[in-house]
Amino acid sequence: MVGEELKAERPHSVCAAGCRCACQPGLGLSASPVPCHRRRGGEEAGLPALPPGRTVSACPVTGVQPEAPHRAAARLSREPAWGAAMAAEAPATLPVQLVEQPRLQKLKEMFISKFGSAPKFYVRAPGRVNLIGEHIDYCGYAVLPMAIEQDILIAVEPVKTQVVHLANTNSLYLDFSTSVNNIQINKTKPQWHNYFLCGLKGIQEHFGLNNPTGMNCLLDGTIPPSSGLSSSSALVCCAGLVTLRANGKTLSKVELAEICTKSERYIGTEGGGMDQSISFLAEEGTAKLIKFSPLRATDVRLPSGAAFVIANSCVEMNKAATSHYNIRVMECRLATKLLSKSKGLDWEKTLRLHDVQTRLGVSLEEMLTIVEEVLHPEPYSTEEICKCLGISLEELRSQILSQNTQDVSTFKLYQRAKHVYSEAARVLEFKKICSEAPANALQLLGELMNQSYISCREMYECSCPELDRLVDICLQSGAIGSRLTGAGWGGCTVSMVPTDKLNAFLKDVKKAYYQSDVQRLALENSLFATKPGRGALVFVEA
Repeated sequence: MVGEELKAERPHSVCAAGCRCACQPGLGLSASPVPCHRRRGGEEAGLPALPPGRTVSACPVTGVQPEAPHRAAARLSREPAWGAAMAAEAPATLPVQLVEQPRLQKLKEMFISKFGSAPKFYVRAPGRVNLIGEHIDYCGYAVLPMAIEQDILIAVEPVKTQVVHLANTNSLYLDFSTSVNNIQINKTKPQWHNYFLCGLKGIQEHFGLNNPTGMNCLLDGTIPPSSGLSSSSALVCCAGLVTLRANGKTLSKVELAEICTKSERYIGTEGGGMDQSISFLAEEGTAKLIKFSPLRATDVRLPSGAAFVIANSCVEMNKAATSHYNIRVMECRLATKLLSKSKGLDWEKTLRLHDVQTRLGVSLEEMLTIVEEVLHPEPYSTEEICKCLGISLEELRSQILSQNTQDVSTFKLYQRAKHVYSEAARVLEFKKICSEAPANALQLLGELMNQSYISCREMYECSCPELDRLVDICLQSGAIGSRLTGAGWGGCTVSMVPTDKLNAFLKDVKKAYYQSDVQRLALENSLFATKPGRGALVFVEA
């Protein structure tokens, strides 16, 4: 962890990714230390290349020797990316024998009982776990999630009437019906059907459908709600694909992801696109490095010898129902404005923290130095922000703040920007370690996960006491790394556990966190190992 001393012969510096590196002194780049990550020519880690003739010694943490820039460029060009051909793919349609699919068969029987007719097709969209890269997608930075086996599954029958009838296999979620020509989404009450309506409306508006098809839909979900595993976004994505299929339209996975990202904002969630992207772009057996603007995904092969375990804190947090999430989005937006103005950029047109780095042409490490120079740790009042930007309070509220953050009086900008830039570097370092697979890869990845959690807890303040306790229990039970995943303030942790310790880990965590609480023990699927699953698709009965 950042605060711990690592024994080595050289002095150590703390780089933007949070790891401590022994680097050659006297490189004459800046007052800040030069991290060993520059051995790769700097591009992927967002760091400037070394001056000609200068070299960097092997990092004592990774043990990896310097890599020549031309070799790094050649290797990067070989790495699989989400190319034009794959971007143009539509979600797959699979013919299935329902007798071999008990869940689909049961859903069909319930559908017939409910609507008196059989579904014509089924759509599945998975949840996801974000391995690293929290709260940075809406700032423009790459994230590293994988789809999980838990999902949203909807049985669908297009109907001639222009009415959508929604039902849920879970009796806690009430039936809902509405005209497809009059979609009203209630932001004040983010009920389950409103997420379906987001996906429906997004597809309708994209195609300008004047006479959209009505539908009977029965939903079955296995993603724990408000757990940080993206149940709401999976529902939006599933609804988007349902509407697309029912109306005889086609779109690529990338187009669907972008439409569903925008349409979830109808319910008030200012998300960045990670959840929708992995729900469509996921492939079985691999995590994904997802980059934005333009949207693209690269395979990340996770190292063997470890399992990723999800543990639910059993504290629910609904992003659309609480202000925490949207306040963080606005704090990042405001930090963007103040950093931009201080550096002479066109701050009115600079929207994301990534844009500041790009326009300044500096490294992530240098952005952390700029944050230290420009922003102060004390909270900013709206009056101070207005003074810094030279605008009125009315202009701040009408031009910058979102509708649901109008009444917030103070914002923490320094802490949020520090988290974003350091977390962005950790994501790239995580990907690099997975690609290079050094002998101590598991330890290095675990340390990055732990650093990410500390930053989420202290800089982004998106943890809660239950998550803090659960992370501690997971680490004490044998996890190499453990962190909150998803928005935070509740939901789940993800831990990397050596495969030979997995059974003991599950037993110990269950005993320490779940068996001591009757309500936690009663919840199903609160603790499970997972592996990368496939993305959204359509099933038709063979």
